[in-house]
Amino acid sequence: MQDPNVRPESMKRITTEELARAFIEEQVASIRAQVGKGKVLLALSGGVDSSVCAALISKAIGSRLCCVHVNHGLLRKGEPEQVCRVFGEQFDVNLIYVDAVDRFLDALAGVSDPERKRKIIGGIFIEVFAEEARKLEGIKFLGQGTIYPDILESKDGIKAHHNVGGLPEDMKDFELVEPVKLLYKDEVRVVGKALGLPDSMVYRQPFPGPGLGVRCVGAITRDRLEAVRESDAILREEFAKAGLEGKVWQYFTVVPDFKSTGIKDGKRTFAWPCIIRAINTVDVVEVTPEYLPKELIETLVRRITTEVPGINRVLVDYTPKPPATVEYE
Repeated sequence: MQDPNVRPESMKRITTEELARAFIEEQVASIRAQVGKGKVLLALSGGVDSSVCAALISKAIGSRLCCVHVNHGLLRKGEPEQVCRVFGEQFDVNLIYVDAVDRFLDALAGVSDPERKRKIIGGIFIEVFAEEARKLEGIKFLGQGTIYPDILESKDGIKAHHNVGGLPEDMKDFELVEPVKLLYKDEVRVVGKALGLPDSMVYRQPFPGPGLGVRCVGAITRDRLEAVRESDAILREEFAKAGLEGKVWQYFTVVPDFKSTGIKDGKRTFAWPCIIRAINTVDVVEVTPEYLPKELIETLVRRITTEVPGINRVLVDYTPKPPATVEYE
């Protein structure tokens, strides 16, 4: 018998809209057969995998899909609004938006150890999601944006391919609905385009689970977190203007927890640096830096130091992996 978690050798690579639409029709039928008249609960982060998963399940069962979007305050600029706009207007889902910013940031106050930060963020997310789930009735299915590389890593013992193990005991009996679990990331994007998701969501850059929390290095403060968010928005805007959007695998800003002297409007400042990191990779095992044009660097330095409060210098990180890692924490 064919293992449902093993991709059949005969399965065609999804590279065109025609193949994507055939896959969508197949999954819609499969979801309807699995769920019947039931309801599905999905944690919707706004990332590529969860968004495509949500769009597929919505196409199959409509408003019997309940999506919970938790805003923990660590998302990039405009992302919570985009999730609410796309899934609140474009798709027929029951969307629950939870503003948990204060809850997360209050718990993270004064915590500088990266692993403690990750555990706090993950733990509170599960708490919030579980609280919302308990308010709902008649839900026996849990939708997840598991993709095929997750399953491969799980089989190799690298990581678990879903988060059911982290859920409270009273939520562990959910039956999983994983419509993109046999797809690679590039195929998920093709399916997302065919479903009508916006390019900004389909081609969203890889983003760490703890969000901007690992790019606000050290103990997170609201003002420094905002500096990360605003500088990141400027970086993405200028990369798009320079024609680099979609051509560079990942680019982001980091604001570490130390200050240096500077001058602004003829007065001494004592403010943070902003570090720019732009990288390319095939397998994430090795990463090479993207060397930026001089004119782009000059524009970024001018805009970030002028427009972002608390920043008085800009650095560019050209370190490959190894010896560095992708993220700073």
